[in-house]
Amino acid sequence: MNNTKRIEILTRLREQNPHPTTELQYNSPFELLIAVILSAQATDKGVNKATEKLFPVANTPQAILDLGLDGLKSYIKTIGLFNSKAENIIKTCRDLIEKHNGEIPKNREALEALAGVGRKTANVVLNTAFGHPTIAVDTHIFRVCNRTNFAAGKDVVKVEEKLLKVVPNEFKVDVHHWLILHGRYTCIARKPRCGSCIIEDLCEYKEKVEF
Repeated sequence: MNNTKRIEILTRLREQNPHPTTELQYNSPFELLIAVILSAQATDKGVNKATEKLFPVANTPQAILDLGLDGLKSYIKTIGLFNSKAENIIKTCRDLIEKHNGEIPKNREALEALAGVGRKTANVVLNTAFGHPTIAVDTHIFRVCNRTNFAAGKDVVKVEEKLLKVVPNEFKVDVHHWLILHGRYTCIARKPRCGSCIIEDLCEYKEKVEF
């Protein structure tokens, strides 16, 4: 795909959604971090259902430590892998207090040193909480980028590298949200909704669904 097409795709996505953001519900960088940790192999809807009960009770590192491991588990038990996620969150809260004065670090190295935080989670927090031009590649973005040929790559790191290379700076802060929403609601895994897709004429997918 050439850059003229890419810019047109991004322009259309921006016109459709000028101020995109995550569908996870949060009111602080800490709440976002916890929500993103919980979202691994889970839906945003499922995470929001749990955090709408958890956060009014505990939305700081110390408050979650005060809940204790079993107390935290009682709020997130509806989420997949909740046992390991609870252990990671407790460790992360302890590290935030001991090493970062209870604040969320604003750099990748410090974020990725936290329990349960990998590259994708760090990218989401840096982008969504702090406005950094990072691009977290999840299963939706990986599919959209390969299917459309917008930024094809054999793994998520290759796709991220390609996106950072080909996406103009003016679009970098928002491109993560545009692509994830497009993959979640239009360019879905089975039977993509090509008939309602605003970039169908620019897409290079060879097996478009009839419409």
